[in-house]
Amino acid sequence: MAKILYVSANDADILCKVGNALSSPTRVKILQLLYYKSYNVKEIAAILNIPASSAALNVRVLEEANLIQTRQQPGSHGSMKICSRKNDYINIRLSGNDPNVDQVRTCSMPIGAYTNCSISPTCGLANEKGMIGYDDSPKDFFLPERLSAQILWTSSGFVEYKFPYLLDHDVNPKKMILSLELCSEAPNYKENWKSDITFWINSIECGTWTCPGDFGSRRGKLNPKWWDNGMTQFGKLLQIEINTKETIINGVTSSNVTINNFEFDQTNPILIRIGNRPDAKYIGGFNLFGSGFGDYEQDIVLSFVY
Repeated sequence: MAKILYVSANDADILCKVGNALSSPTRVKILQLLYYKSYNVKEIAAILNIPASSAALNVRVLEEANLIQTRQQPGSHGSMKICSRKNDYINIRLSGNDPNVDQVRTCSMPIGAYTNCSISPTCGLANEKGMIGYDDSPKDFFLPERLSAQILWTSSGFVEYKFPYLLDHDVNPKKMILSLELCSEAPNYKENWKSDITFWINSIECGTWTCPGDFGSRRGKLNPKWWDNGMTQFGKLLQIEINTKETIINGVTSSNVTINNFEFDQTNPILIRIGNRPDAKYIGGFNLFGSGFGDYEQDIVLSFVY
């Protein structure tokens, strides 16, 4: 898979290093050498017929520009520096971002792509073609076919998802927004069936929303034809916003957790848990709707505003 180095006019220092690295025919020849295999500095010097000191200097310039990478490896006379290419393409953006206009990065997660769960009957999963496994069978939540699920339900417990952190290390998010369609879970359906559904992000409890019921009085707009009437049909579209001041669920303050309570980096996933606390007043389970069920054509969406 091709590796791309993204450079922006906003990163003047990096842009100048890249420009300087590419301004030398010798350094371009080094990049050409490293396209197919790795070389140590002594080998590069010999192939290009330049002094080893000159080869070492040019390698350092390329490394500082993030165009190549080096690692030390034991040699017959001490250690030697092995050079290899780090990127295949360079994407340079010369237009800057207006500091007065917010930017957004978004990731959409299928509801069947959970990484952990605790499930209790009544429970089940289904996609646009039919049931996945059997009704009220928690073990079926671990079937590989679960990845295609477009609706899932459980009378208690939780599901967890791992999202990637998509922002660069030097970008500070202003807010994080989680959007999903869900409702309570009662046998068949029951409009008046409260459930306290709690949301955790990286093990921090961010807030609880009390869903008023398990909705089935009309068909969901997206439900496939095989999905019977008399079952859960649709949910409420929920938006959990965590900003610099508080956590808000559908416009109502839910907790004092802020975006500053989190430390994000690209090497660790963002763990999102959705479920009922064991000590909740209303343990009414939950249904989660994907893009092929319910009223809203979306999966679980996590967005960062910066």
